[in-house]
Formats: sequence, C-alpha cells, structure tokens
Amino acid sequence: MSKYFITGISTDVGKTIASAIVVEALKADYWKPIQAGELNNCDTKKVTALISNSASKFHPNSYALKTPMSPHAAAEIDGIKIYLDQVVEPKTKNNLVIEGAGGLLVPINNKDMILDIIQPKYKVIVVSRHYLGSINHSLLTIKLLQEKGFKVSVIFSGASYKTTESIIEKMTGITVIGRIDEEPYFDKNVILEYAELFKTEIEKI
Repeated sequence: MSKYFITGISTDVGKTIASAIVVEALKADYWKPIQAGELNNCDTKKVTALISNSASKFHPNSYALKTPMSPHAAAEIDGIKIYLDQVVEPKTKNNLVIEGAGGLLVPINNKDMILDIIQPKYKVIVVSRHYLGSINHSLLTIKLLQEKGFKVSVIFSGASYKTTESIIEKMTGITVIGRIDEEPYFDKNVILEYAELFKTEIEKI
C-alpha cells in the first residue's frame, strides 16, 4: 500500500479538495496530522463529507489546535508543544492520504516543520494555484522536495493559466496529474467525477 502526502505552495490553494479527490480515486484512508483552527468544521470532516465510497477510514489528528494560525503559534496559544515524535502515522492496510498544513516550511515548533513529517516512502503531491508569485512558490516547493529525493507530482487548482503551468512543468520535469477547475461548488458527485478523471494518473505515480 502507498502513502500520499498532499502539500500546497501556500495556504488556501485547494489541498483539502485535492485530498478528497485522491482519497476517492484510491478508496484510501485519510489523515490530517495537525489541524489548526476550525475544529467544528475541520479538514477531516470536510473530506469525510465529500467521499462516496465506504472503504475509506478517517484517522484522528495527532494534534487538534483551536486557533487558525501556524501550528507552532496555535500550539503556544493552546498552552501545548508539538513534538515531532508524537506525530505518528496511523496503522492501516489501505492506501493512506496525508494532508499537510500550509506549505512545506510551516513551523510546528521551534525546530521542526511540516517538511519533517514527510517520510522517505511517501509520494508527494503538490497543489499549485495561480496567483502573483505562484510560479516562484511552486518552483521552490517542488525543487526542495526533489532535492530531498521525494517522488513528486502536481495537481493544478483553479482557472487555467497555461504560461504558469507550462513553465513549472518545463523547469521541474514534474508529472502533472491534472487540474481541478474553478467549480461553482464541490460535492460528492463532483469529487467522484474528478476521482475517475485522475485515477489513472494517480495510480502511475
């Protein structure tokens, strides 16, 4: 079974929707190691509500923080400290989709970052969304992962910007799984459509 880590080039680029699509495509389990804020409508609950299959299991967060901030700051407000060795991958015989928090270099304490949660065996999917500066953020994210030896692919999110997408692909040689368009809404049916569309490319990585 494979482990897929979903990261983004920044916040609010579509990681949770991408995670739901990969979960549905593979009928995989889902795990969000660190949730910061929105505990009543957390990412685990959002993904659960978008999944049609009955095989996927949803594993509890290692840390569930009350404040929607960088994990290190949210933890300080909550009066706790995040320890990397307490971020323990759940045991499952199924494929596992792991959703990060923010980007790779988001700190979880004074020395560790989201990047440090990613294990060598993980296949990493980067979610990239076009905005001013997104090419730089995409290249920094992808090249760092490649330098660390990870197998990396990308899902583009939002409206198509061909010059942005093509230069990222050319400069990194990255595998493109597909693009999640700027949909008016996302529900189980929309997620299922994308899951079927992306399934073959996801299984190749």
